[in-house]
Amino acid sequence: MEATEEATRSLVQTFCASDDLVLQSQMYLTEVLSSSERGKLLDEDEEVKGGLDDFQKSSTKRVNFSRVKSDEFDLNKESRFHQQRRSDQEVITLVMYSTESVIANSGGRMRGIESETYFPIVVSPLCSILKDLHPECNLRVPAITRALANMRLTPEFRSSEIFELQKFRPATVDDIARVHESAYVSGLEKAMDQASDQGLIFIDGSGPTYATSTTFHESLLAAGAGISLVDVVVTVSKLSKDPPIGFALVRPPGHHAVPTGPMGFCVFGNVAIAARYAQRAHGLKRVFIIDFDVHHGNGTNDAFYDDPDVFFLSTHQDGSYPGTGKINQIGHGLGEGSTLNLPLPGGSGDRAMRTVFDEVIAPCAHRFKPDIILVSAGYDGHVLDPLASLQFTTGTYYMLASNIKQLAKDLCGGRCVFFLEGGYNLTSLSHSVADSFRAFLGESSLASDFDNPAFLYEEPSNKVKEAIQRVKHLHSL
Repeated sequence: MEATEEATRSLVQTFCASDDLVLQSQMYLTEVLSSSERGKLLDEDEEVKGGLDDFQKSSTKRVNFSRVKSDEFDLNKESRFHQQRRSDQEVITLVMYSTESVIANSGGRMRGIESETYFPIVVSPLCSILKDLHPECNLRVPAITRALANMRLTPEFRSSEIFELQKFRPATVDDIARVHESAYVSGLEKAMDQASDQGLIFIDGSGPTYATSTTFHESLLAAGAGISLVDVVVTVSKLSKDPPIGFALVRPPGHHAVPTGPMGFCVFGNVAIAARYAQRAHGLKRVFIIDFDVHHGNGTNDAFYDDPDVFFLSTHQDGSYPGTGKINQIGHGLGEGSTLNLPLPGGSGDRAMRTVFDEVIAPCAHRFKPDIILVSAGYDGHVLDPLASLQFTTGTYYMLASNIKQLAKDLCGGRCVFFLEGGYNLTSLSHSVADSFRAFLGESSLASDFDNPAFLYEEPSNKVKEAIQRVKHLHSL
């Protein structure tokens, strides 16, 4: 076990030493352990077998995660993991592109608290292994920033179009408490002492999710990045008819975090917090939230379920984690009709999403007349992503970014901020975000250089059509 981990660590250091980027210590690896090393690892520790079956075999690998009860964790009772490595250096950098802003946050944190009760569980020796295997790892954002640099989509190469927002404040506890219960916020902060003592704590079974001693602070920074982008976009929109698009490349993600606690890799609801901030600080009463992550944004859904001034629209894979987001969940009380959930059948792809945008997203936005558009941008619907079975392409995300930018320009003075949510194949994630940047800049897509049609198969067109027609009927579109 120790020899295997040491070999992995040495390999990471070798890669880092040859990386000339700023985020050297965060070089990502998609393959670290060979098949023989994996076999030795499984032979040495029976506990690991439940979490490492078919480890890093392919981009569509699945592994049973038997240590979590199925009623707490159900992604078809399976989870899929990437091999990953946590660096010692924590780096958080917010980059504001002329169309987007990026907060690169490295760290191995996660979340999970039920109501006011905290359930830290130290899993040893499996703990350190699962930390390295967890799909929501600290390698995600560095993979993106590295790809952006390689594709010359950074301020260094595009100083007149892309700029970096270097100074921003963390979200305050008051900012967080406008979405999350104060007992949860204070409980998470107190749990950092335990995380400091134990190194890594397992804090939620619905993910599963973990925390390190810096999770609380980094989660405040992630939420603060979104708030700062709202400030910039709104301020510039008062001076220009063509304000920049903000893109908060943040970790931890946020759309699963419910008002009472963390869930599904998410600590604080970054988008929800930004929405409340936009209303309070800038008087932007009507907020339109689009969530195209492959998983339902249940936390955002719950935060605004009875609020008529926030329209939450989620497209996600039917039957995927966390099992919420049914098509008939449309809001409650005064908020009835201001929540739209569209579960798409597995296999839905580019054609389905283009139709959804034209027939559902755009009409809803035009009818709602938002003051600002916020986007939970999850890239895990990509055909290469290991955590679901949609078949979006890099081109799909280019289309979404381009169309949403135009929607914001038409409806709310161009005010729009994207927030990174899911996306766990580092290559498809980084290429898709980069192509989103090109869309924001008004440049042609390079998706054809990356997308491979051989991975695609026929979409379930009839099922997609039925789902769209049903949601249009429910919402009188």
